[in-house]
Amino acid sequence: MNTRILLVEDDERLAELTAEYLTKNDLQVSIEPRGDTAETRILAEQPDLVILDVMLPGKDGFEVCRAVRQQYRGVILMLTARDEDFDQILGLEMGADDYIAKPVQPRVLLARIKALLRRRPATSESSSDESETMVFGQFRISQSTRTASLGGTTIDLTTAEFDLLWLLASHAGNVLSRDDLLQELRGIGFDGLDRSIDARISRLRKKLNDDPENPTRIKTVRGKGYLFSKHDWN
Repeated sequence: MNTRILLVEDDERLAELTAEYLTKNDLQVSIEPRGDTAETRILAEQPDLVILDVMLPGKDGFEVCRAVRQQYRGVILMLTARDEDFDQILGLEMGADDYIAKPVQPRVLLARIKALLRRRPATSESSSDESETMVFGQFRISQSTRTASLGGTTIDLTTAEFDLLWLLASHAGNVLSRDDLLQELRGIGFDGLDRSIDARISRLRKKLNDDPENPTRIKTVRGKGYLFSKHDWN
């Protein structure tokens, strides 16, 4: 039980049942019922993953996510209302790594948690392996250290943002559809409604100083998907 999870959920019965299920699957789970105290605990305890409900007393999940994102380097999985696109997109814009709609089956939640944890940075003696680093002009991204920089300045990325950026850069010069991206990153196909990729692309463009009105670094290819440029990084 080395993986520590903080479950931020004010429904006591639901929280207990969820924690019990996850604990049986070798995860160490703590429960926090309030948003305002959750913020303090996340920063102090630095759990590996936070399951963060939107509707909380004290502070809502969006406020908590935004408040801790800069100092918390773990994974944030938000629980949102079913079919509420606004909740899902806002959560991603606040820095969440992923979202899942309530109510959620425990086994589905466990699968999503495991998928997110697999993408965490791994400590390895080969972390300086240049074969896991790509350079485009002044942009540099390393898979082994899970860091990216532009003009020598480190870019602050969430887990999900890094994964998307690495995937795009790995296919530089080629168009990747939303379905390609979702299949690779979340193991699901594009249903025509999911806006998570669009939201992350928008955040990445801001962090990469790409013109949102006429992007040249991560381009939108109408009707097809997104293309990471091999050029325009000087």
